[in-house]
Amino acid sequence: MVNIQIPLKQHVGAPCEAVVSIGEQVKRGQLIAKPTGLGANIHASINGEVVNINATGIVINMSGDQNQDFVPIKAATPIEMVEEAGIVGAGGAGFPTHVKLASSIKGGYLIANAAECEPLLAHNIRLIEEEADRLVEGLKIMQEITQASEVYIAIKRKYKRAVSSLEAAVKNESNIHVKFLSDMYPAGDERVVVRELVGVTLEPGQLPIEANTIVSNIETVKHVAEAVLLRKPFIDKDLTVSGRVVKGTQVFKDIPIGTPAVTLIDATGGYIEPHGEIVLGGPFTGASGTEMSPVTKTTGGFIVAMPYPQEKRNIGILICECGGGEDRLTEIAHNMGAKVVAAERCKRMVEVNGRYRCDLPGICPGQAEKVLKMKKAGAEVILTGTCQD
Repeated sequence: MVNIQIPLKQHVGAPCEAVVSIGEQVKRGQLIAKPTGLGANIHASINGEVVNINATGIVINMSGDQNQDFVPIKAATPIEMVEEAGIVGAGGAGFPTHVKLASSIKGGYLIANAAECEPLLAHNIRLIEEEADRLVEGLKIMQEITQASEVYIAIKRKYKRAVSSLEAAVKNESNIHVKFLSDMYPAGDERVVVRELVGVTLEPGQLPIEANTIVSNIETVKHVAEAVLLRKPFIDKDLTVSGRVVKGTQVFKDIPIGTPAVTLIDATGGYIEPHGEIVLGGPFTGASGTEMSPVTKTTGGFIVAMPYPQEKRNIGILICECGGGEDRLTEIAHNMGAKVVAAERCKRMVEVNGRYRCDLPGICPGQAEKVLKMKKAGAEVILTGTCQD
């Protein structure tokens, strides 16, 4: 038997509260936790027995009768089904989708974000290549809910097979259009998407709704379609495993939430030795994890890194909103054996409501002033997340 832990916090807001008890038998798709405020329902992704409930998750002992069946959500209005299904943004912070779709944008734009910006990640593009028609169905549902006048699918031209699939899927749709993003990082930032496709430059801290626009990750669109058309809760996740694994980059579709990273690493043939840390997410914005880190509703991938190169010189870190933050860069420097002697923020970063944000994502300035300041503080080398300068 195998135990998996389904986290109680997979979304923006507070952790959910369990609605099952230890010893209870649960079925795949059964509601097991509800939000206590802003959040989203959580459902069992496997059949089994609840063996522990702790502050971070619900542990289920997997039974021997696993299959793809699930307990369906109730038939209701589309937005009610999205809420009951526990759908959150699958590509970012996990904002509850029913809350986002509750905004009417009559005369505005609904944008499906298919930028797939992070290096190595490939599951969103694979989804488009294989299920473009289902995605169009999901977009039509979301358009009906939001009353958007136009629907755009934002993608980079280099993904030729995916673009071809999308163009074939929308050829008879009068107000669903394929639009192209620049091949740069972070083209998938929602403020960049709005700027490039709608022509509105949002200020730091402003949300797309300020431009009468809703932006949704392409996999989120898939889950909306599944909720409304199949009455399926958000219990499976698409993701990529890449890096130092034997079979190279592999896309996994419909993996039960809670599945530990090591299960998927083993499915790629295991590690190439030597290897370093397991990164949760993409190389730019990912966080350090372990073999037991579970798949969540927002997991983009598991990247097996190379061992850290050793660096004995003093390091200065250049912090950018679009990449690793101060904590992550400091962690990397520490793992390299280096001492951080200076830290500076990119000159584009401005403070909004206690958080530093980039004022023009994707348009990187020169950083000579910041570099010289860190050099003066004793830095011999610079560690930065994404700066293109």
